[in-house]
Amino acid sequence: MITTIIFDIGNVLADFDWREHFAGFGYDDAMVERIAAATVRNPLWNEVDRGVMGEEELMEKFVGNDPEIAQDIRKVLAHVGTMVVRNEYAIPWIQDLKSKGYRTLYLSNFSKKAESDCAEALDFIPYMDGGILSYQEKVIKPMPEIYQLLIDRYQLIPEECVFMDDTPANLTGAEKFGIHTIHFVNKEQAVAELKKLGVDA
Repeated sequence: MITTIIFDIGNVLADFDWREHFAGFGYDDAMVERIAAATVRNPLWNEVDRGVMGEEELMEKFVGNDPEIAQDIRKVLAHVGTMVVRNEYAIPWIQDLKSKGYRTLYLSNFSKKAESDCAEALDFIPYMDGGILSYQEKVIKPMPEIYQLLIDRYQLIPEECVFMDDTPANLTGAEKFGIHTIHFVNKEQAVAELKKLGVDA
């Protein structure tokens, strides 16, 4: 029996809409892709989530990926919080699950800067029963330590939990602990998958 629903935040409860954000500065598609290659699509982006470097140090590393567009990189990343937009279904879905007796938690590779810059987009968090943002622990998905930490902190029985994430590698990490997983594509698909697990979603 599933008792706990664990949500990733980015692209599940909120959208990380970097394309629209970059295009909002007037950049064409080619420039959007170039900025993305130096920033959000670069493996270094995980260090934003992990919180192991200061913001200035990170900015210099991103600029170093493509110095010719340094000014553009600085411009778009100065407003990283506006890349995040809460999905309209987030709060009603959480409230509905909780009214049916399910515990709702979050487990997300979310950055300190994004959290502070986009509090409005994350206004669903107070409705939840808790969770972990990776930067707070200096560990990110899919590292095993983050799943173990969640299990220990909330005294979870893994077989009674289901974790939804849009990144397959993060699901594999959870599965190693016996947690049920759903590769999230959209809410309708996720609800159908939850129902297969016996969740009244």
